[in-house]
Amino acid sequence: MTEAEALENKQQQRKSSNGDVLPESAREDAFDHTYKEKEGPKPPRIIVWKNVILMTLLHIGALYGVFVVPSASRLTLLWSVLCFLISALGVTAGAHRLWSHRSYKATLPLRIFLSVANSMAFQNDIFEWARDHRVHHKYSETDADPHNAVRGFFFSHIGWLLVRKHPDVIEKGRKLELTDLLTDKVVMFQRKYYKLSVLVMCFIIPTIVPWYLWGESLWVAYFVPTLLRYTLVLNATWLVNSAAHMWGNRPYDKNINPRENKFVTFSAIGEGFHNYHHTFPYDYATSEFGCKLNLTTCFIDFMCFLGLAKDCKKVSRELVLARIQRTGDRSG
Repeated sequence: MTEAEALENKQQQRKSSNGDVLPESAREDAFDHTYKEKEGPKPPRIIVWKNVILMTLLHIGALYGVFVVPSASRLTLLWSVLCFLISALGVTAGAHRLWSHRSYKATLPLRIFLSVANSMAFQNDIFEWARDHRVHHKYSETDADPHNAVRGFFFSHIGWLLVRKHPDVIEKGRKLELTDLLTDKVVMFQRKYYKLSVLVMCFIIPTIVPWYLWGESLWVAYFVPTLLRYTLVLNATWLVNSAAHMWGNRPYDKNINPRENKFVTFSAIGEGFHNYHHTFPYDYATSEFGCKLNLTTCFIDFMCFLGLAKDCKKVSRELVLARIQRTGDRSG
């Protein structure tokens, strides 16, 4: 074992003042090097035509919304941006960093806010999102990865939602330890009332607020802060699965596909430091640079300041440098 490897192992077992970092063997988001894809022909790709039709109609509606933007008032445009940010935080600070990776702890009020924001994002309920995301990390770029980027940009971006899951994705998802999610009352409440919460948060409120409060037309309110905003949030999230697994540098681990992608970092409010994130999935900031280009980290830090969040797990600078030395592509 090299000096860098020894330091890394020591650091991963150490408890920091910012929270406990679980050893790799105890984390469901740690890559499983023992998994081997089954030999023989791949199972047939089964298209889910209902999803194909719905996604096509959604993107047609969003495209029309682009042409409606000039008709929207300034308040409506500001409301659209606010809805985008709330939706995005429901995914990034909520389903991703809090519930998938348990990288920090949140009080009940913050957990409720993030669950409501997650319903506004409409990307499956928190339980399903977190389960599939842990499978993605544990079996990244294999048949058991829900949005395996090896299958191409289109598949990893949106195609995986238009076909039936690979049997290995379902099998591995069932074997994960998900007690933390199953015993989380906020997660289970949202899951129970998910369809209603999506109807209200993703579609009704974004449409009704501008119409009721400042007289925006229902037509504009539906197509701009609702359909266009929803579609933009979806694609910003999907870019993490696609573009951030294909384009960019790999300063922390050149042996994995995830990359550092500045465009994805901007569009997904901090989620584009993807080589770092797959190397250190338990770091609440998903980056070594703190709040730089990372609105989600700024939000979590502010919640800590307000006393609504705590115990943020953070990788030490010492460990980061050791990992760069050991497996980085020397591009940093």
